[in-house]
Amino acid sequence: MTKQSLGIDYFETLYRANPDPWNFATSDYEHRKYQATLDALQRPLYANALEVGCSIGVLTARLATRCKTLNAIDLSPSAIAKAMTTCSAVRNIRFSVGGAPNNLPLGPFDLIVLSEVLYYLDKEDLLSLATWCCHSTASEADIVLCHWLGPTDYPLSGDYASKLFVKAMQPCLESHAILHEEVYRLERIRLCAKEL
Repeated sequence: MTKQSLGIDYFETLYRANPDPWNFATSDYEHRKYQATLDALQRPLYANALEVGCSIGVLTARLATRCKTLNAIDLSPSAIAKAMTTCSAVRNIRFSVGGAPNNLPLGPFDLIVLSEVLYYLDKEDLLSLATWCCHSTASEADIVLCHWLGPTDYPLSGDYASKLFVKAMQPCLESHAILHEEVYRLERIRLCAKEL
């Protein structure tokens, strides 16, 4: 039986039991992965970026240094409250409660970061998110994906979710690069320039 996308109840339960359930604030592994994610960005500054699944805002604070405006969303109100505290000194972040593929902010975005989120979606929702990304990006845009490759009890594995997303992006994809593929898979998608 196929698992459905994990919803707000799953994440709220985690964050209420532990404000940092994946040790984002203290893990050396996470901090190295965040730096690799920032290194994957091809532009020094993005005009309007979106981070889906911002959690408690540890990566968000770093991403904000590379964006004029960063829209950070998460399904969990508890996570968003913590992220707002984590990023309290940063003024260019717009936080909101929401999730993929529904309840996403309006674009267009020239950067979308999907870090450790795709495997929480079922196949149908992942494909809907890919379609949304194609239609919600600026004339030229980048999408950065990062997903752990180990076993999960989520609807999808990191490897399968990443490959399925990239395949679904083919109609608007200009280039695709896998930048890291040990323990976690980090990849960058460059979208085709759109006619204005």
